[in-house]
Amino acid sequence: MRSFEPTNTTAVNTLSGGSYADENKINYFSGVCNGTLGELLQGPLVASGKVEIAIISLPVAQHSWAYYLKGQAGDSVSELDIRPKCRKAIDIYLAKYELTLPSGLWAFSSELPWGRGMASSTADIVATLRCLDAVFGRKSEPAAIAPILREIERSDSVFLDGYALYLSGCQEVIRQLPGNPAFHVCYIDEQRVVNTDAVTPALLSNYIENLDAYERNLSEMLSAFDRGDLHSIGRCSTVSAILGQKAVPKRTLQPMVDHQDIFGADGIVVAHTGSLIGYLFKDRPSASRLGALSAFFLSMGYQCQYSQPRH
Repeated sequence: MRSFEPTNTTAVNTLSGGSYADENKINYFSGVCNGTLGELLQGPLVASGKVEIAIISLPVAQHSWAYYLKGQAGDSVSELDIRPKCRKAIDIYLAKYELTLPSGLWAFSSELPWGRGMASSTADIVATLRCLDAVFGRKSEPAAIAPILREIERSDSVFLDGYALYLSGCQEVIRQLPGNPAFHVCYIDEQRVVNTDAVTPALLSNYIENLDAYERNLSEMLSAFDRGDLHSIGRCSTVSAILGQKAVPKRTLQPMVDHQDIFGADGIVVAHTGSLIGYLFKDRPSASRLGALSAFFLSMGYQCQYSQPRH
């Protein structure tokens, strides 16, 4: 991407996007969206007589960015070829609002690995939509983003400002959850790419077999959010991880359950249709605890990673 000096410039910023104009008459627009580190809960919820996949995602401070360089010569084909869902989002947005994109160049950047359970695909799409908002001076509320996502994929709730019980298949917010519980996460990536569509039948079958346990855990999770009880939220997250083992198993779940109390973790979180698993801490782990965790993860053959809560 071009470098530039901040002279004779104009900058405009919003919460999730912004613009910058330099002396060469290139206008730089951006959109950003955070990702998740799996889900505190995934399970069944009956909506309109059908069992749907309900999730409560764990937002983290890792992001995807979309950029549009208005007036910049070049070709965005390669960037959009590897992000066909972003291309589709652009087409839907422009058609929906009857807009024409001025000439320019798309570019993207992300801290979220694909296929691991960090909502990378949804974050890319939402960042793209927010970048388009910046280009056209608009602000797309969640109610406008959800229908676009519905045309593209089963999505995550990263376009919301807080936690929510969310139906990922039909992009419907069932309930926005109170408070903004902040968890620190020490986690590993088991390096397994999971095709969400391919494992959906196994998920739904597992839901039916364990419906009572899932419903009980959902009720306890919602109650924990209402109380602002982070330790109980972590406990319910652990239950959700254990319930999901039959559908998309994690190799390291049992040893992590066995060592949870030793490390003083408040719970275990997994990407239910991904390869991530980690410990939840309501308080930031000390350097010595991080060191002990790193050694434990290394003994299982994995590198310890750390993520801060989204603020």
